[in-house]
Amino acid sequence: MTGTRRTLTALTCGTALVAATVWSGATAAAHNPGSEGDLAHRTAQQISDDAVHELLAAKSLRLRSTTSTDPTRLDLTLDREGNCAGHISKGPLGRVDLVKRGKNVWVKPDAAFWKSQFPGNDGTAAARAYGGRFLHGTTDDDFLQRLTAACDLNSFQQAVATPESSSPPDPAPQSPSFTLTKGRPTTEEGTPVLPVTKKAGGAAQTVYVAIEGRHYPRKLVTEIDGETGTIQLSDYDRPVPSHTPDPGATTDISVLEGPVQSV
Repeated sequence: MTGTRRTLTALTCGTALVAATVWSGATAAAHNPGSEGDLAHRTAQQISDDAVHELLAAKSLRLRSTTSTDPTRLDLTLDREGNCAGHISKGPLGRVDLVKRGKNVWVKPDAAFWKSQFPGNDGTAAARAYGGRFLHGTTDDDFLQRLTAACDLNSFQQAVATPESSSPPDPAPQSPSFTLTKGRPTTEEGTPVLPVTKKAGGAAQTVYVAIEGRHYPRKLVTEIDGETGTIQLSDYDRPVPSHTPDPGATTDISVLEGPVQSV
């Protein structure tokens, strides 16, 4: 089932567009009235810098992502130690639940996934054989290592912050100019936020920054060349759920090397 391994890994790719461009494109800011709190006297650049600082300081968070380039959806709680819990879905191709603790990884594809990978009776047989069960292995397995790449909070933080922090002044006259502006206060899942929008050429970006308490980025929206990506961030510094699947509900990942009919 090497094809199955490739498809499972592909489910993690939907966040790549968003993470790579999160500081270079987005949608227009909201226009709901409200109080800016202590952000009222700060510039758009200062607010953006505050949000980057808080993101880099986070020890754990919940990340949800969507992108217009494909139906991939991520919903993961992850920390700096590489622990992770949540799911990755790709519309009609199915969903994979995953748990990662240290080097140990458990993944549970749903019936829609198995049926989308194997035609006719093969898909039905796989769904019946593995339905409700987790496949278990470690990150020594190349497939599981690639699949859980999105569980690395350190890498995500670097991917988001590097474009902002590694952009030295470019004296070249052809370098594009950009604008950075504050929008009007709105809410993100009940949290008061202030949008900061950056526009450069045909790209735009909005970062929604928490107004109250620590100024966490709560939502990041990008729009470049007609493609849109969104990342929602929440549950900062809350521990990743530590529950792991019962051994009786797991099957070794090595079964993916053999035919479905042998299970």
